[in-house]
Amino acid sequence: MTGAATLSIAIERRAFPEIRALAGQRRLEGYAATYGSEAHLGDIVETIEPGAFSAALTGDILALMDHDPSRVLGRTRSNTLRLSEDSRGLAFSLDLPDTQAGRDILALAERNDLGGMSFGFVVPQGGESWTGNRRSLRAIDLREISVVSAFPAYPDTSIALRSREAVTGIAARRRAILIAEGQSC
Repeated sequence: MTGAATLSIAIERRAFPEIRALAGQRRLEGYAATYGSEAHLGDIVETIEPGAFSAALTGDILALMDHDPSRVLGRTRSNTLRLSEDSRGLAFSLDLPDTQAGRDILALAERNDLGGMSFGFVVPQGGESWTGNRRSLRAIDLREISVVSAFPAYPDTSIALRSREAVTGIAARRRAILIAEGQSC
């Protein structure tokens, strides 16, 4: 191969059902991810190890509605989204904006109609390990968390780029499995 190769990085997404609105406040709190829970993604079983988000928490992370970058709900840079790790997982506190998206999320949360929380991420080199069909995430480059209004992707993802480390080198590692919920692969 000659010249520089361009690798596209696909953002993976996972979701969790835990989210709650605080009575009388425009704030959501809960967990965007939990440690040790198994996600069954086709024939792959994935878990997140404690501390996997620690390096990512220093960047500017967005809070979105349904992974839609045109519906920003908050961000760590403005302190309207606060993220922390504890023994259970990636905790969040989100101050909802007085926008249509923020009002919609608040109304759905108060009625307990939200699907849950999700997060978009990339796995940095060396951030995962494989044992057969089991993937363990040790480091996660967090890009965003999302309030999921309908069906959370965890334990089934909507679309995910999967990679599997192999002894044959980087070309084998870049192999991806497309998993689509409700769509043919």
